[in-house]
Amino acid sequence: MKQNTLLILLVLGMSFSINGQNFTKQDTLRGSITPERAWWDLNYYNLNIKVQPENESISGYNIIRYKVLEESDVIQIDLQKPLKIIAVSQDNEDLNYTSYGPAHFIHLKKKQVPGEFNELYVQYSGKPRKAKRAPWDGGFSWKKDNNGNPFVATSCQGLGASAWWPNKDHMYDEVDSMRIAIDVPKDLVAVANGRLREEYLYDFGGYKLYDWFVSNPINNYGVNVNIGDYVHFGEKYEGEKGTLDVDYYVLRDNLDKAKEQFKQAPMMLEAFEHWFGPYPFYEDSFKLVEVPYLGMEHQSSVTYGNQYQNGYLGRDLSSTGWGLKFDFIIIHEGGHEWFANNITYKDVADMWIHEGFTAYSENLYLDYHYGTKAASEYVIGTRANIQNDIPIIGTYNVNKKGSGDMYYKGANMLHTLRQLIEDDTLWREILRGLNAEFYHQTVTTEQIENYISEKTKKDLSAFFNQYLRTTMIPKLEYKLEEKSITHRYVDTVEDFDMPIRVFTDGKEQWLFPSKEWKTETLQSSELVFDNNFYILHQKI
Repeated sequence: MKQNTLLILLVLGMSFSINGQNFTKQDTLRGSITPERAWWDLNYYNLNIKVQPENESISGYNIIRYKVLEESDVIQIDLQKPLKIIAVSQDNEDLNYTSYGPAHFIHLKKKQVPGEFNELYVQYSGKPRKAKRAPWDGGFSWKKDNNGNPFVATSCQGLGASAWWPNKDHMYDEVDSMRIAIDVPKDLVAVANGRLREEYLYDFGGYKLYDWFVSNPINNYGVNVNIGDYVHFGEKYEGEKGTLDVDYYVLRDNLDKAKEQFKQAPMMLEAFEHWFGPYPFYEDSFKLVEVPYLGMEHQSSVTYGNQYQNGYLGRDLSSTGWGLKFDFIIIHEGGHEWFANNITYKDVADMWIHEGFTAYSENLYLDYHYGTKAASEYVIGTRANIQNDIPIIGTYNVNKKGSGDMYYKGANMLHTLRQLIEDDTLWREILRGLNAEFYHQTVTTEQIENYISEKTKKDLSAFFNQYLRTTMIPKLEYKLEEKSITHRYVDTVEDFDMPIRVFTDGKEQWLFPSKEWKTETLQSSELVFDNNFYILHQKI
């Protein structure tokens, strides 16, 4: 759709269709880089929020510092109902704004000079959206612990950070650094991203301030607030970039269980620093924070609710036994520090970059601690979770993610790619190289594809098209004769010719199928397909 056509549809408030899916003006305002977003670059957020568990409400303000890229007089800030903007100002001058649902178009008075930095003050309050099924249907989770104390947390991926604070709610532009100041009832502890700089008990009102600071770029859904009757313990991890502070915040009653279960955190860091490179946020520390939902990859403040047991709430997602060797939330959400928080998608349509690589990281954790055979059995076992309902890549510019297959179809695609490369040293260099090349950046699928193709010196366009952009699993049809095989691929995209490994009489052999029938000699009449390749095969 041409940009000018899209703008006309927006002005008219019309709905439109992309690939048979219907979208609205609101989808575009949320999911695209609108003109009112494009002209300015985020620099700093100063978020101040008071959380009142007794009536499930919040109030506060955000000071948004930005660099002017080009002249404009309208800026888009996002805040979702039922929260309301109370006031907006710049340089102490009140500003008017026009609202279209959660998108608020603020009319600026000050001349916006390219290269200069300006600040916008946005005050807000209300009862934020309550999470229905966090973290998948997010918002604020207002719960109680077993002792009746408030147990509160935020989660907002997909939904958007504007569900609980005013911001530039699009993933392409990460703020460079951020302050998160939280007022909570004085008997509770508030934990956010980065490092705790100050605790301040007010002389009146019964509230306490927790002042957190994030010194690295952070994506908006990675920002979180967690409140509870927390106790704290921690340790030092000697990693690739020196000493990393590792902190844990857990409910008082769970301290002993946490001290045992969280021994897996340094094991996670060790494995992923090996495969992916240094933990990307040494300056901001690493934390696990207990929450009243399953967990989420909030940057340097990974939230945990797996009930202090291995597996996924005690279940092995691979049905192989290997999934019970680790706590799914510690390993999976920890892996997101590299793929989601270090390397971040620009558009949620490319969410597989987060989830495919991180689901694959579960396999790599096993590889590091238990060996390649265990890792292969695990990732192959997770294929039972793949639905092949819709493509992994979603629809761009309308905040539409792709299939949930981005997790384990994505992981098996990457596992297959490792086999094609046939060089684990190179494969590790690629994984570490991605985290170095795109360090603290937002990226597209094309950038990831091009980087891997360049480093492997292989044209992988058909490979990625097959697994990311279709629901088809390549099927190898074959006929066996005495020491020969005749074969072809079906259900494939144009130019798909991925070689596969087989074993004949226990010896490795490679076949080179395409869409055309081809006959190749076998070393033996005995044939076993290597299941590390995510394909189907059918004897005809």
